[in-house]
Amino acid sequence: MTNDMPETPAPRPAATRRIPIAVGAVLIGAAIGFAGVYGFGGFKRGAGGDAACAGAVELARKIGPLAHGEVAALTMATSPLRLPDLAFEDAEGKPRKLSDWRGKTVLVNLWATWCVPCRKEMPALDSLQTKLGGKDFEVVAINIDTRDPEKPKNFLKEANLTRLAYFSDAKAKVFQDLKGIGKALGMPTSILVDGQGCEIANLAGPAEWASDDAIKLIKAAVKPVAAGF
Repeated sequence: MTNDMPETPAPRPAATRRIPIAVGAVLIGAAIGFAGVYGFGGFKRGAGGDAACAGAVELARKIGPLAHGEVAALTMATSPLRLPDLAFEDAEGKPRKLSDWRGKTVLVNLWATWCVPCRKEMPALDSLQTKLGGKDFEVVAINIDTRDPEKPKNFLKEANLTRLAYFSDAKAKVFQDLKGIGKALGMPTSILVDGQGCEIANLAGPAEWASDDAIKLIKAAVKPVAAGF
């Protein structure tokens, strides 16, 4: 028996090529756009991916073994990240920025009086500033109370926490800026920053910053050569 049905004409080569060519053009265009936003070689969100911060990552790798005991919850930097130039005010209401501390290792801490772990942590931060604060290191504790500006000042005064300089951001934008790069998940938030404004380590939650474990780690971050790193 033979098939009397007419044969379907074979599709023309030009037509079959249009679809993959069109799809390829879309994919290439999307890739170019994606690269424009994120950059080749990985995602680059916010202030991340700064090659100049590679030294901070190497330092984090070297001092990482010291993140134990009272500072075991520290997360050491594994990719280069320059923090946003956080803007806030000092006790006199004058504008300050994180870049004002360039050349000095800084422990940035965000706190608020409504945050119970923050209040409990403040004496340790004050003690840390007493022990290590100077030309090479400083605790920069930024209050983010948004209602009564006198409440945090009174808290520090009543607790006799006199070594910490008072800094504040009544709009809490510093928290949002850090949250935007994945470095503020709750309160308190602390970030150890090198003299170039690059992240060395971060901690979500409180720590006993005046402990021997914390002192040893921060000394190693401030002067790694003297600490044997």
